[in-house]
Amino acid sequence: MERRQFLSALAAAPALVAAPAASKISAVEMWRLAGRRMVTPGQDGQYQVQPTHIYDALRPKPYKDTPQAQRESAVNAIYLNIKTADGLEGWYGPVDQEAALVIETQIKPFVMGKDALAGEALWDQMWRSNRHARAGLYLMGISAVDNCLWDLRGRYYKTPVYRLLGGPTRADVEVYGSCLGFSLELEPAFRKAQELKAAGYRHQKWFLAYGPGDGDEGLEKNVALVRTLREAVGENVELMFDVYSGWSLDYAIAWAKQVEKYHPRWLEEAFNPDKLESFVALHKATSIPIASGEHFYGRWETKRYLESGAISVVQADPEWCGGLSELVKICGIASLYDAQVLPHGHSIHAALHVIASQSPAVCPRAEYLITKMRSYYWFEKNQMTPVQARIALPDGPGFGIEFDEAKVEKKTLFKV
Repeated sequence: MERRQFLSALAAAPALVAAPAASKISAVEMWRLAGRRMVTPGQDGQYQVQPTHIYDALRPKPYKDTPQAQRESAVNAIYLNIKTADGLEGWYGPVDQEAALVIETQIKPFVMGKDALAGEALWDQMWRSNRHARAGLYLMGISAVDNCLWDLRGRYYKTPVYRLLGGPTRADVEVYGSCLGFSLELEPAFRKAQELKAAGYRHQKWFLAYGPGDGDEGLEKNVALVRTLREAVGENVELMFDVYSGWSLDYAIAWAKQVEKYHPRWLEEAFNPDKLESFVALHKATSIPIASGEHFYGRWETKRYLESGAISVVQADPEWCGGLSELVKICGIASLYDAQVLPHGHSIHAALHVIASQSPAVCPRAEYLITKMRSYYWFEKNQMTPVQARIALPDGPGFGIEFDEAKVEKKTLFKV
């Protein structure tokens, strides 16, 4: 085809080259959904070690399962809805109440009238718009808005978010079983680990309950649990352990030296994330991989950790780190250091779509909080439930969020 013919054909088909028109944000609303579900009190409530547990008065008494009769319990969730003047809309949630407050009072006035389809520009503008945007509650608010806008764009283009990101890289995403709340008494833990293995969970994360405030006896209990779980599942199941910033460097090294022979896949968040030097020292002191990142804020903090040799597993949370847009950038940085990104999974919509768009070498699997997910997406029709520890990729537009109106007893607009 001659150049003149090509240009004529191109002019005759403007739909092929026309950029989407600006779609201005006309409404930013948060809706509080309320309903009820049946629960069994007194079980699956084992605490994990906390930074405050060094104080005797703030350390809980030893836990025992004491199941009681089933009863009804309230369920509440906040969902963010963004609309545009030309009829587009996006949904995301549940959203943390702290983030909802920031969105309502700070971010909502800023984004009104801006182009909902210009995601990169809008993220950068939100981040630059407030001196506190680099971290904390403000970045949580940015994260929620960013994720909601990805859903809106997926609905606009009539495709799942992972396709907008360049995926899929697999047909389904394997999850690891996050065992927060299950009893840590040895016999119940032994049975639960075997039960999860039979259900297909080749990777299990357990949350240790004891720290420096519990002395040598607590350390022995932490070691005994690792030994028991390894005996329960054998060598072909990965075991990870989370201590939620509740340990000291000496304590972590002492535990690591005793459990290295049981080959933990990682030790997670041993210290407050501000203690970078402690993570570096621990990483040098043990063969156990070190993980952290659910409280990382943005790509810059991730880079500091990786270039310092502090961790080898990044657990950035797309609800907290800056949203899906920032998590994708974090994955790129992690790939430079041959580190893996397994996003913190207190929520799963954004994390699953990012994982599905990335190389399995960078994002091998997702976290699935087994007890929390019984109710976390209570109001949604298409809850992502693992089958043999795998979640099939959704094929609906955006994140595929639809509500089961039969479960919504009350719906109110969130206001400060």
